[in-house]
Amino acid sequence: MNQTALSQPHAQLDLRGTPCPLNFVRTKLRLEKMPPGSCLEVWLDPGEPIEQVPDSLTMAGYPVEQIAERNGYFALFVRRPGDASASDQRSVGGQE
Repeated sequence: MNQTALSQPHAQLDLRGTPCPLNFVRTKLRLEKMPPGSCLEVWLDPGEPIEQVPDSLTMAGYPVEQIAERNGYFALFVRRPGDASASDQRSVGGQE
């Protein structure tokens, strides 16, 4: 894991106060607009958001690289896959 890349995300998204599943949807939409391989730092509330969003992102094909506890919230570092078609292939993989 590259600590330099984690300390300098390409973008930041503050979703504190945003309920589930809207926080996952907004994170995914933001990642889809970013170049492949870029890192997004997402700020999430404790409780359901930090419990649900990382798992949902992982299942959607976005690798969660780090979760850091901050003062009253969590910082989630997630990367858009380098191969833009990787997540598309996962979604249809079970239909063979």
